[in-house]
Amino acid sequence: MFDKENFLNPYIGGILLGLLLVLTFFLFGRGLGASGTFDRLVAFFLGILAPSWIKAHPYWQKYFHSGHTPLNNFLVFLAIGVAIGGFFTGKIMGKTQVQVQKGPRATSRERLIWAFIGGIIMALATRFARGCTSGQALTGGATLAAGSWLFMMGFFISGPLVALLVRKLWR
Repeated sequence: MFDKENFLNPYIGGILLGLLLVLTFFLFGRGLGASGTFDRLVAFFLGILAPSWIKAHPYWQKYFHSGHTPLNNFLVFLAIGVAIGGFFTGKIMGKTQVQVQKGPRATSRERLIWAFIGGIIMALATRFARGCTSGQALTGGATLAAGSWLFMMGFFISGPLVALLVRKLWR
């Protein structure tokens, strides 16, 4: 099940992920996705820090419908569980350490700046696309949504092409 470097076989991981997807459809009537979690967390903290501001903005009000808290969603707990589970799995497998992975000519500072910029771009793109890659590829793909399949094709074609363009950052 695990290879010589203690990584899960990707085929087994894919099968387990597929089974989890089927289980979430069965139990919750919807698939997987994580990007909405961050909106819900922001809404939750804004509700504490600026409740009158929340009431004035329809986008944020939707998270407080019928007196519910924005945290009243299984995906919030899924994302928290993934983070905690990932940390403990890394600890058990001896894979946790603080380091900055970078190319030999890049400084740690440059790498962190580029990682931050990339994270901001991905976060904005996730909101513009109304979902993350897991929601698009897994849930949309499983429901045979044409847009999701188009996204996956674009993702798998553009990824290597963009990697070629930014490859010099790793040298």
